Amino acid sequence: MTKNQSSKQYDLEERTLNFARSVVNFCKKLPKSAIEGEITKQLVRAATSVGANYIEANEALGKKDFLMRIRICRKEAKESGYWLKLLEVSNPDSRQEQEIFLK
Repeated sequence: MTKNQSSKQYDLEERTLNFARSVVNFCKKLPKSAIEGEITKQLVRAATSVGANYIEANEALGKKDFLMRIRICRKEAKESGYWLKLLEVSNPDSRQEQEIFLK
């Protein structure tokens, strides 16, 4: 499989960008209380970091650098899931949309 075919199959740069955009738009709709403000701040930071780190991984200096950056992507994705689950407590009405992000 050529590099071009592989990138089209997974298209992670585009998918992570769409994920970050969707999370940002979702957070804009949430109430502006102190609790949601802190949680959404953390969620936006983690969700936008996934794609940024993936782009950095693609420009890695070597295999070890690539693997480290991919691990950071995974870590940030898991952290995004944590903040989404925590938002369920203070914002149960948005549970259906949160479930979509978690998938």
